[in-house]
Amino acid sequence: MTSDISRIAATLGIAPEHLTYYGHDKAKVSLAALKTKPQRGKLILVSAITPTPAGEGKTTVSIGLAQGLKKIGQSAALALRQPSMGPVFGRKGGATGGGRSTVEPADSINLHFTGDFHAITSANNLLSAVIDNQLFNGETRVKPEGVLWKRVMDMNDRALRTLRTSVGKPTERATGFDITAASEVMAILCLSESLADLRARLERIVVGFTPEGKPVFAKEFRVTGALMALLKDALSPNLVQSVEGVPAFLHGGPFANIAHGCNSVLATRMALAHADFAVTEAGFAFDLGGEKFMHIKCRQSGLAPEAIVLVATVRALKMHGGTALDQLTHTDTAALSRGLENLAAHLDSAAQFGRPVIVAVNRFTNDHEDELALVHEFCRARGVLSATADVFGQGGDGATQLAETVLAALSKESKPPLTMLYQPADSVETKLTAIATKIYGADGVQLTDEARTKLALFASSGFDRLPLCMAKTQNSLSDDATKRGRPRGFTITVRDFEIANGAGFLVALTGAMMRMPALPKVPAAERIQVSEEGEISGISTTPRK
Repeated sequence: MTSDISRIAATLGIAPEHLTYYGHDKAKVSLAALKTKPQRGKLILVSAITPTPAGEGKTTVSIGLAQGLKKIGQSAALALRQPSMGPVFGRKGGATGGGRSTVEPADSINLHFTGDFHAITSANNLLSAVIDNQLFNGETRVKPEGVLWKRVMDMNDRALRTLRTSVGKPTERATGFDITAASEVMAILCLSESLADLRARLERIVVGFTPEGKPVFAKEFRVTGALMALLKDALSPNLVQSVEGVPAFLHGGPFANIAHGCNSVLATRMALAHADFAVTEAGFAFDLGGEKFMHIKCRQSGLAPEAIVLVATVRALKMHGGTALDQLTHTDTAALSRGLENLAAHLDSAAQFGRPVIVAVNRFTNDHEDELALVHEFCRARGVLSATADVFGQGGDGATQLAETVLAALSKESKPPLTMLYQPADSVETKLTAIATKIYGADGVQLTDEARTKLALFASSGFDRLPLCMAKTQNSLSDDATKRGRPRGFTITVRDFEIANGAGFLVALTGAMMRMPALPKVPAAERIQVSEEGEISGISTTPRK
């Protein structure tokens, strides 16, 4: 039985005047709660191997680890992303953990929650409406064909990827929708440190370019104040709790395959200020969310993790080794051995940033002891600490060994600065090559003619000095979603670039990645129901098998 959220806030030392309640089970925390609280905690980053349909359970392990730390007497808090309704109604279902390692109220979190996604969507689309209004009235330097800014919606909808607005009018133009999680406004909210920082970032959004190649900034449309009004409350982190009463700051939700994949800086600072250990995660595998956590979130904020936890499952590793989804319950150590190459790739990548790396083996019911032992032997041979965690079935009790292992990896001495793989002043191609070769294991990078043309436009205004945010499939280390395991002998193809000057990065689009996902043939929305008593069913992660 979870506690009233006011009691959770009290355990953190958050005064009642800093809380805005959304019912008894969730609240927003004022930024004023940070003013008298220096950062005291140690940050633990949870990432994972390349995802498969077998499931990895990174969020579940993150929640379980925080609960495990609490079980062994440590002060811990979570800093996690909010789910997008796109995956909730699409392929994934809910994104609040699973079993005994869940954050609550799960249904509310997975749907409207405190309205942050709606505020971001509204702010993004208000700017779109004002741009089109000024085009209509001839009040802007940008021309229809020079507008880059798109509308967004928090839903998967392939039909909205490309469309034309103002059809038949002089201002007719080609455009489309992105999903809200890919909006630059989402990234801005997650990287902002204050209202003043939020304002400055919104004003420097590049909405397009003039025919002469000059950038046109959002501040020119005179609605920064209106955007701030929509986003003011959304900037405050949300406080909820796990099923075992661990405080959880859930705030922001950019995807890691098409955006930077990290919860807000402010939520992370809240967790660090109010607990001795802050457990956070970065979306998808280390090649996506983990890399961006370092090069974008840490570089901009000065945050740095004390340790990195990589989540793996026997099931997923066997899939990377060639086992079919319907055969995963059968013992197959040969496939598991082959699949360990994927774990090896992510261990190699994570080690480059100069932090201890721990492998968390997320246990499923049908995992065989011989298979679990093989994973741990692989880690020992590499000199990497590892622990099995049964967080779905046992919650914090199933994560005490993992919690102890993480603590053992933490040095009592202060850590040196993170080792970055590229510098902002490096050329874009140098940055691309560093990520592709050192993180993905590619032989190199190639740019299409369209990508080179767009990059030249951005470089003419100095935007090539921004860090990179790679838009790449989450299903492979390569840009080909069908290549599991540890692909070799491939190049990464960049087909286009997008500018996110307010967020502070360039987006490089690789392969076939789209910033508006599609629904699967049978969407998760089809299983969601509401009873006569108003109880929602069908919003959940895949059941443990």
